[in-house]
Amino acid sequence: MLEVKQLQVGYGESNVVHQVSLQVEAGEAVALMGRNGMGKTTLLKAIVGMLPAKQGSITLDGRSLAGLPSYQRVRCGMAFVPQGRMIFPQLTVEENLLVAMDRNHARTKTVPGYVHAAFPVLAEMRHRKGGNLSGGQQQMLAIARALVSNPQVLILDEPTEGIQPSIIKDMARILNLLRRERGFALLVSEQVLSFALDLADRFLVIDRGRIVHEEYRATLDRDKVSAFLTV
Repeated sequence: MLEVKQLQVGYGESNVVHQVSLQVEAGEAVALMGRNGMGKTTLLKAIVGMLPAKQGSITLDGRSLAGLPSYQRVRCGMAFVPQGRMIFPQLTVEENLLVAMDRNHARTKTVPGYVHAAFPVLAEMRHRKGGNLSGGQQQMLAIARALVSNPQVLILDEPTEGIQPSIIKDMARILNLLRRERGFALLVSEQVLSFALDLADRFLVIDRGRIVHEEYRATLDRDKVSAFLTV
């Protein structure tokens, strides 16, 4: 579904991501693990078109995304939940969701029923401004906002950051449910191994901008992966 080959990304003369290759199969969940500063966010921003790649290729369902801006990648079937959520604080919950549905060019837009079914708290608070929600509720809104575009691949950057453990468990449960129901693939960057274990079929570890380890859930060496995450 998503294929990245020999991707090199950086800022100015400095390279942050070095010759990274990865695949995410249709319906698969892949966790990209690594400490802060190892290149996770830079890699994801390049995949979704927020940063230009210096070298390499990105394809989605066999289609090259070379040179496409982020909004066109969304129209191709990609959705992104950035680190820090980045919702529109002055818009209501419902307005946040409706804005994200613009890609469908529908004259009459309504929030899909599956979104309210998965996130009932958002239905209850649909008239509340996004900035007045708790951190966990804002993260749920950010995920729901990405899902209304009905993506083939959902990409999450550090979704557990600043979220209390009970909400993290709910988030994993909802994402698993929606992935089964909607059939999208999932790529999530994360440092919290317990959350990744609740979601992922396969684990990649990035260190200093390079993929240095890969394992499937069934054979995962937790101690080895945890060692990569230890400062």
